[in-house]
Amino acid sequence: MGRAIRICMMNTPVTCLADCRDSLGEGCLWDAESQSVWWIDIARPSRIHRLKPSSGAHRTWQSSLLVTTAALRRGGLVLGGEDGVYFFDPATGAITPFCFPEKDRPGNRFNDGTCDARGRLWIGTMQQNIGPAMEDLPITRNSGVLYRVDEDGSSQAMETGVGVSNGPCWSPDGKTFYFADSRNQVIFAYDFDVDDGVISNRRVFNDSKDHGYPDGATVDVEGCVWSARWQGACVLRIDPEGRIDRVVPMPAERPTCVCFGGPRMDVMYVTSSRALLPSDSHARHPLQGGLFCFDPGISGLPKHAFGH
Repeated sequence: MGRAIRICMMNTPVTCLADCRDSLGEGCLWDAESQSVWWIDIARPSRIHRLKPSSGAHRTWQSSLLVTTAALRRGGLVLGGEDGVYFFDPATGAITPFCFPEKDRPGNRFNDGTCDARGRLWIGTMQQNIGPAMEDLPITRNSGVLYRVDEDGSSQAMETGVGVSNGPCWSPDGKTFYFADSRNQVIFAYDFDVDDGVISNRRVFNDSKDHGYPDGATVDVEGCVWSARWQGACVLRIDPEGRIDRVVPMPAERPTCVCFGGPRMDVMYVTSSRALLPSDSHARHPLQGGLFCFDPGISGLPKHAFGH
């Protein structure tokens, strides 16, 4: 059931912070310690970006590994790679293997992920849709799995039959877990047990088809979910009842991920993609593939680090 009611179209000014022309920008997150925003470009060869908005200092690391997402970790990042989970050390640029939860599904790749309040990584997979030359491969099956990866490298499948895993995030009290299946255009909500690290009672949170496909997501202090909308050229704010509360138009056809950041956690950062789009799309949105930001009018919650 679509719950597209109480919609408010917001004419919100949007700034392009980095015209980096990412083929498939993704995985943005705010690092409070360094006051910088991290994000990645999944396209081969993948790039890891770090930008300090206060100074404009922008650094990139290139990787032969197909990198799909990033989360904070003491001294660096934990990365989702094409075939598993890796650690990244920005001081040396080294990317080292950590664990491989899905050796039995070679036709899949990892996608979006983030950490819970206990420092466990929740990361999902999908059918591989990126060819060796960055060609677009069709997604023909719901072969994705959502995993919980613990600090010791052990992993457990928490959900199966997923088309495209995206947007894991939690309510402010940590009792509700949100998770999107982009292929099937639905965001689910689950009851979350933070002590045991388990989910239950899956239900549809929002399955609107009016604003593209749900991609990366985050939650604000009022418990509303902010969802980047692939093919929707917008970011949605969805209230805790699953109703679309605001639509923020974006200067990109394919926004991919959102995060709160800034010294007061009151800036919204948005990644985007420009790969495989026709010339008329680029004419309408010449900055797509860049990193954007806007004032959401509310603060968000900091990301948790892996393993603490």
